Amino acid sequence: MNKTRQQELTRWLKQQSILSRRWLTLSRLLGFVSGLLIVAQAWLLARTLHHMIMENIPREALLLPFVLLVLTWVLRAWVVWLRERVGFHAGQTIRFEIRRQVLDRLQQAGPAWIQGKPAGSWATLILEQIDDMHDYYARYLPQMALAVCVPLLIVMTIFPYNWAAALILLCTAPLIPLFMALVGMGAADANRRNFLALARLSGHFLDRLRWMDTLRLFGRGEAETENIRHASQDFRQRTMEVLRLAFLSSGVLEFFASLSIALVAVYFGFSYLGEFNFGSYGLGVTLSAGFLALILAPEFFQPLRDLGTFYHAKAQAVGAADSLKTFLETPLAQPEPGEHRLSDDEMISIQAHELLIKSPEGKPLAGPLDFELAAGQRVVLVGQSGSGKSSLLNTLAGFLPYEGSLRINGVELRELHTEGWRRLISWVGQNPHLPAATLRENVLLADPDASDEQLQAALDAAWVSEFIDQLPQGIDTPTGDQAAALSVGQAQRVAVARALLTPSRLLLLDEPAASLDAHSELRVMQALTQASTRQTTLMVTHQLENLTDWDAIWVMHDGRLVEQGDYATLAQADGPFASLLAHRQEEI
Repeated sequence: MNKTRQQELTRWLKQQSILSRRWLTLSRLLGFVSGLLIVAQAWLLARTLHHMIMENIPREALLLPFVLLVLTWVLRAWVVWLRERVGFHAGQTIRFEIRRQVLDRLQQAGPAWIQGKPAGSWATLILEQIDDMHDYYARYLPQMALAVCVPLLIVMTIFPYNWAAALILLCTAPLIPLFMALVGMGAADANRRNFLALARLSGHFLDRLRWMDTLRLFGRGEAETENIRHASQDFRQRTMEVLRLAFLSSGVLEFFASLSIALVAVYFGFSYLGEFNFGSYGLGVTLSAGFLALILAPEFFQPLRDLGTFYHAKAQAVGAADSLKTFLETPLAQPEPGEHRLSDDEMISIQAHELLIKSPEGKPLAGPLDFELAAGQRVVLVGQSGSGKSSLLNTLAGFLPYEGSLRINGVELRELHTEGWRRLISWVGQNPHLPAATLRENVLLADPDASDEQLQAALDAAWVSEFIDQLPQGIDTPTGDQAAALSVGQAQRVAVARALLTPSRLLLLDEPAASLDAHSELRVMQALTQASTRQTTLMVTHQLENLTDWDAIWVMHDGRLVEQGDYATLAQADGPFASLLAHRQEEI
């Protein structure tokens, strides 16, 4: 990562701090108060020791300074604790807001764009990389201000007592941030490479884990295990590289801080021996001045050492910000949403002319297409895998950009209000997604305010009622991770019930009966066939049986609509549909 990119990412990170400016300001203020208490504590301790050693004041007379010293120490500990809590809250607020921006961006991008990366990569981006920015905001950013103001406060305290000691501290202090910056440049680049390796490893591992059964069937289990081992080893080496740089940074800080404190101690030692006669404004170097300077010397470097300790947090945040900023600023190649809203009670008709469907990156996926889907019409879209069927459904749902004309009731799709349009659509895919905790909550995702009667009607229509009594807790049964508590057929029927819970004007079905057993396929298709009569319906399927009752069949090949007509006409014609039908019968 070049220096310009690091500076750009650092500016972006600082811009995000505006999200929690009040808490960060309070953290800096508490840090400055802690610095004042450090000076007060050192002054009280130095004066107390001077009175005891040089002036032989009785211990009873020093009771009040000792009590003040203890109170100062307790107050300082409380301020440090409070500052940690405030800093944590600042980091938590910023992380929450950045995560919200990322999730909103993912929702805006849509499923067609998200599927371009493995799920593990998105999990790393949303969870680990955002969490790795916490210490930057909670500790490093407030510490930057304290690394300047607290040392200056200590120098201003020492200077009236001994200018030589103050000058030693001032001259050696710049060495620490200089070497810290040199080490930190390499640390930021190492962290960036580490995050990229982690994202690849996460995606690689999750994909192999999800398809482990397939890998074992083809004898690839051991080979993929070995690949994961090599990837893990590479990630371990990159992590150790980051840790080496972090330890090097800490070692540099400790070396120069120890050297500077040693110089101050040597100066006072020779001054007390009478070898040095400067620094105390013509007066002798007092024990009180020496104690004060030696007590405050470590505290002078402590903010700089803390900044160095937290500097790896900056390097970590810069590495995480690289992919976050890139993701948030990557154009989605989607048209700006319009403001036109369709009426909730009008049937949907669709007309396409020279429609060219594009990927989120702008590459052509299908087209040009010309078709008309009349209001209330029921159409089946068939074709070989990769012919563009699912791309057409994603375009109708507003998840893919397009060129040409795609009109909904005479209004261009890009001119429609996105959320308003999607509320008129019901969709069922081949892989049922049940993200909520229970079966009831998954169905109610479509309409949380639905009544019990509406819910029961949807369950009956989707044949969920057929098996719901067999579940341990009925409709409130937890579905488990990836709907593990249900069979694939049961999960698909729950997804169908969700789609049927609210009336829609356009029903999009993407292989709804794929991978189902015969009984589940029968129930799902019964429910969808009955539901398809209530609105305009477009169904993608590879299964060519039981399509005689549908109004029309469209055949896609290589991204083009090559045949349109009813089942009887297409089956008798010597065309692509007849070929697909014959091939299907051979498979059976």
